[in-house]
Amino acid sequence: MASIYIKTQFERCCMTEDGSNSESLMERQTTGEDRVRMTARQLSEPRTANWVASEADWSHEPTKRVLERLVDDGILHRDESGTHTTYYPDYRRQAMLEAMRLRDSGHTVEELTDRLADMKTQIRDWEDEFGVESPNQLRGTLADESLDADEEDRRREIAREWEHLQQRIQVIGFAIREWDFLAPTTEPAEANS
Repeated sequence: MASIYIKTQFERCCMTEDGSNSESLMERQTTGEDRVRMTARQLSEPRTANWVASEADWSHEPTKRVLERLVDDGILHRDESGTHTTYYPDYRRQAMLEAMRLRDSGHTVEELTDRLADMKTQIRDWEDEFGVESPNQLRGTLADESLDADEEDRRREIAREWEHLQQRIQVIGFAIREWDFLAPTTEPAEANS
């Protein structure tokens, strides 16, 4: 079955016509601050300022200043409980923005419902094929010494895709449930009189 994937705004902005990522295009058309902001908004786990600076191809100190502004703006959270300060997005905000993008994308609720069903079918197929119920259980099968390197790589990739689909299912499910609420408003909010 073909992989079902709805591109994020970041992926759409950085894809060439043939579908490949064009980092040099992104770097040519963005400032260091823009790259830090794009990288920070795509975080799926807490990361240090050094990691973000490396990904954004920008120096540490200005990266840290941008990250602190994003914390002040409520876009990122800062965690100082570990040995290194890490930054991570407000996952609720991310999910809400993605659901709004899905609502505004021109897809119908029926199309999104079909995609949701396809994703769930794909996960059920993996559960049946491997006799497991989660991506981590699939990773656990890598301990089987009879697997060759290609099959191990395939299972790792499927586990990553499975986790991705689980996240997409949550966001798309939310967009479908809240379809009417997420509709763009065409009238300006009325002032209290």
